[in-house]
Amino acid sequence: MSDRQIKTMEDFSEFVGLSRPTVSKYFNDPASVRRKTRDLIEVALKESGFRPNMFAVNLNRRRSNIIGIIIPNSIDPFYMALTRRMESIANASGFLAFVLSSDGDARLEAQAIETFKSLNVAGAVIAPLGVGSHHERLRLLSETIPLVYVDSPLDDTSPFVGTNNRQSFQLMVDYLCRSGEPPCYLGMPAVNTNARTRETAYIEAMQQLKMEPILLPVAGVADWDFERFGYEQVTRLIETKALPTRTILCANDRIAFGAISAAYHAGLRVGQTGHGDLRIAGHDDHPLSRYACPPITTVAQNYNQIGQLAMDLLLRMSGQGEDEATHVGGDTILLNGEIMLRGSA
Repeated sequence: MSDRQIKTMEDFSEFVGLSRPTVSKYFNDPASVRRKTRDLIEVALKESGFRPNMFAVNLNRRRSNIIGIIIPNSIDPFYMALTRRMESIANASGFLAFVLSSDGDARLEAQAIETFKSLNVAGAVIAPLGVGSHHERLRLLSETIPLVYVDSPLDDTSPFVGTNNRQSFQLMVDYLCRSGEPPCYLGMPAVNTNARTRETAYIEAMQQLKMEPILLPVAGVADWDFERFGYEQVTRLIETKALPTRTILCANDRIAFGAISAAYHAGLRVGQTGHGDLRIAGHDDHPLSRYACPPITTVAQNYNQIGQLAMDLLLRMSGQGEDEATHVGGDTILLNGEIMLRGSA
């Protein structure tokens, strides 16, 4: 054993006394070498402190052990919880999760896609920007590696794991109508398909109860700053006395955060019927929604289960063939939501 610094795979091969192909075979798949050889290499790794450049190792493979993940916002607690779950599953399955944020910018999303191509990723889970996404670029990527979408589907045919908006909005609308005034609906900016599907789900839920849907007029913006959007829209509606009902159902909890803040600054109390001037409800069960003032009544998305099922689907798609990825077109998994009754409604 030499005392010289081990920097390359060639150095390590000489250090451990094995051929370069044998060492490479171990790093590609430890189970592919004999137990005695594996033990020898692992002892040498501890003694030498050598750590191979796994990105370089992956580039030499037909298919890497890297799984790419793209999210719209790296500091949003919802996406943080979702990626944490997916990273854990990837690591347990022998994959390296590589997470990039598009930060609500289509150009950054496109750069992330190109980065995944250069890293020869085995597959990717993407929470797409939707309206701003480069659909053709993603379609071409899906022809080379398996893709699974979460949070909002890119289209009606791509593999997707998310919440059943029809069921969850039916649940919330039914509760709000039974417990107080029927809700008007504060939609979200048209940044992804959730904007359309959630508005449609609200309309259908109201119609099933034989009630007239009330869609609040909102500015036509495409901005991911949902809290500011909710604050500005509700502030305007309060100042112009344009709120048609004292119950507001928001498209998501982040909009509800802004709506509650607007009510506070206008001197209005938010709370259940008989305890407030307005009732405000949301959707998603954002990790901070229980700590709002008052805590937000919402519908919970099970992000742990979404992450689990998305990774299960991706691994199934990428693991069925050695020579090429197996594409499972049209796989859609919708999870039912659970209502969380709190102080805001």
